[in-house]
Amino acid sequence: MIYKERLKQLREEKELKQHELANFLGFHVNGYGQFERKTTLLPIKHLNTLSNFFEVSLDYLFNFTNIRQYKNINSKINSELSGKRLKEFRRDNNLTQEKLAKFLNTTHTNLVGYEKGSYIIATPYLYMICKKYNISADYLLGKIDEPKYLK
Repeated sequence: MIYKERLKQLREEKELKQHELANFLGFHVNGYGQFERKTTLLPIKHLNTLSNFFEVSLDYLFNFTNIRQYKNINSKINSELSGKRLKEFRRDNNLTQEKLAKFLNTTHTNLVGYEKGSYIIATPYLYMICKKYNISADYLLGKIDEPKYLK
């Protein structure tokens, strides 16, 4: 996952120290440092908080695009819309829940929960889908309506 470089770059642009972002997120400074070193994955809700703070898209944080921000971006993740879009994506790509779950190395039950909007898709699964299928993380999470697919 390539967000550590962008997180560090954005933090340094604002002349912030790791402990300042750790405090902002409610983490111990060592915990935040692990996210920048990529020894621990940052949950999507915290990545969203940081994307809002730095005024950049999740696609930018994931290094899927060099466009920092989209027009008409929502600050919040919409779990219900995200579930619908994940299901739509799966169907558009002729993937069964079982096939997508196998690709993600997760359970069918988890995928059902994501598609129902019971909970937000986990960071590594979101990244894997977006990377392989060139679809926007911000779109899948209901933060934007366009672009759906990245160039």
